[in-house]
Amino acid sequence: MKRHILYSLLATTLLFGACSKDFLDRTPVNKIPEEEFWRTENDVKLAVNAIYGKLSDGMYDDGATDLVHAQYPWESASTAISAGSLGADIDAGWSYIPIRTCNYFLENVDKAIMDETLKERYKAEVRFIRAYLYIPMVEKFGDIPLVTKVLTKEESNVPRVAKKEVLDFLFKELQEVSTKLPVSYSSEKGRITKGAALALQSRLYLMENNWEQAARTAQEVMGLGYKLFQVSAESELNKKDNYAQFVDFENADDEHKFRLGLRSYEGIFQVENEGNDEVILDRQYIRVAQPQSNNTLLAEGSVGGWSSLTPTQNLVNLYINYKTGEPVNPVSAEVRAAHYAKADKSDFVKEFKNRDPRFYASILFETAPWNALTKDGGYQFTWSSGKSNMSITGYNFRKLVDPTSSREQIDSYANVILIRYAEVLLNYAEAQNEKSGPDGTIFDALDQLRVRAGMPKVDRSTYGSQSKLRDLIRNERAVELVLEGVRYYDIRRWKTAPNVMKNIYDVKNGLAQERIWNDRLYLMPVPQSQIDLSYGVLTQNTGY
Repeated sequence: MKRHILYSLLATTLLFGACSKDFLDRTPVNKIPEEEFWRTENDVKLAVNAIYGKLSDGMYDDGATDLVHAQYPWESASTAISAGSLGADIDAGWSYIPIRTCNYFLENVDKAIMDETLKERYKAEVRFIRAYLYIPMVEKFGDIPLVTKVLTKEESNVPRVAKKEVLDFLFKELQEVSTKLPVSYSSEKGRITKGAALALQSRLYLMENNWEQAARTAQEVMGLGYKLFQVSAESELNKKDNYAQFVDFENADDEHKFRLGLRSYEGIFQVENEGNDEVILDRQYIRVAQPQSNNTLLAEGSVGGWSSLTPTQNLVNLYINYKTGEPVNPVSAEVRAAHYAKADKSDFVKEFKNRDPRFYASILFETAPWNALTKDGGYQFTWSSGKSNMSITGYNFRKLVDPTSSREQIDSYANVILIRYAEVLLNYAEAQNEKSGPDGTIFDALDQLRVRAGMPKVDRSTYGSQSKLRDLIRNERAVELVLEGVRYYDIRRWKTAPNVMKNIYDVKNGLAQERIWNDRLYLMPVPQSQIDLSYGVLTQNTGY
């Protein structure tokens, strides 16, 4: 993967064991023995920076949902999860090594002689990261071992504890660290803030359907000064994209609003706009050529990508009408296939006319333009069915693919956003609606997202009931947050997974992936290898 700015220095700087003057026992010059570390403020900073490298995104989790197809089973467990064929021989995310690293830091940091206030802040950052790592594990596996210290060999076989015990610990941790972290930093942008701790709390409360606390913590974040990213102009390359062929613009002002909505949404994730005011937490990257990135994983083969994760027709169908703000009625799979079979694709692309600008910013469909993607411009998406590194569904993602890196023909070095303000607004909208039904604050939160995207505001009379507003909020979460790792948890907590995890088909109506839902998939299997290593102390989830 791309090289992280805060790459794991700790792994290469700490050695266990003592120094000796014997020639054969001399310490390697590129490593530091443990007893010589943990002395200075710089030692602690290096250790914390290394632990930042443990933060990961949930992009592949979306491959285990109805919105995204993960076509390569060797890249993640998502292919097996989405197919319903997951067994205990596949690791779906059970990992205690990064958690051990956090525990090791917290047990040793007090050895250092340094400013106590800064030390407490560093501890809070690492405690946040440990909580961040625990959340996907407890949500995927349910009851898990809760390990908050470095274990000795004799202590290594730790049984699972009730999910509630783990959640209580995490809520308490995040609340405590939120009081120890600053709202912002004058330098060192990218470090964990109070807003990140509260936003992660809100996410976890929402996962657990605790509407009161989810809304309250989201509101706290909403008062910290974050705002949605927006652009005020297009680049010369972007101006060359012709969207008049897809959208019936009323006039020049209408087209201008649409285009700025599209550019604002896609621009959130691009290197030229990294660190914008919408970002609450991201992984920091530098410009360096490496063999794999979002560009590689999401782009199609003709521009050097692998099409590892691609949009499904289910996702495409969720993008609503740009003019009315209402859902679209997609054509049948048979009609779509007949249209696609024609050499002239004009009938095929009619299905994609007048969609939410986020659709064009996120999805590449046949004939879709993207002049900024290639050095020479003029790029237009063409699906080459059956060819190497091409999508199986007939669509590719545009979202998260960075055109600057593509033109430079190097790996993407755009920071990867882990938490952003748009999610907080959606957390608040859902929690508040579930708690007490529609009110003006919910519509105001949703309208911020709609206006940024160049869409009409939500019709408050049409969506004046709790159930209708619920459906709208769920749709907004899907199109706004796709590839950002929330859909996996959403369809499980909503209990909608059995309804949406159906077979997926390509644009020619060919079977892209057979999917079978079983309720055991609400929880992932504990890896059998871990059960074996524990000599049976760990137990298996039902159905595996």
